[in-house]
Amino acid sequence: MFASATEAEQAFYEALARGDVDGVMRVWADNEDVVCVHPGGLRLIGHVAVRESWQQILQHGGLHIETSKCVTLNTMLGATNTLVELIKAQGPSGAEFAYCYATNVFHKDTSGWRMVLHHASAAPEKAGALDLHDSPGTLH
Repeated sequence: MFASATEAEQAFYEALARGDVDGVMRVWADNEDVVCVHPGGLRLIGHVAVRESWQQILQHGGLHIETSKCVTLNTMLGATNTLVELIKAQGPSGAEFAYCYATNVFHKDTSGWRMVLHHASAAPEKAGALDLHDSPGTLH
């Protein structure tokens, strides 16, 4: 279905922008081991729980998300992307925005690259610009 993790991630954010729950879920792996954590939310496990959460989030339309500062770890059958999301919305007092840090994990199987985890958390307004860059081998 998706020839690369990058292609799958792009399809994920495009579907979110359209408010397309079916498109979002086409990116997710078809197994019950998938996990999704929305900012401030509970850990959701399984396809049904993940789908219901996206239905609720997208019930009023798409999410306009700009991604940046992606750090990628690739293996032959997996890819992990950590990035900054800038979420834009039109609120009652005008344009509103929020920053999140997101981690998207993809696995490759016989049907191509699919998402198995999306974890987002609130980030400071200057997310990305203030990130610390550890040198290799640094433990936390």
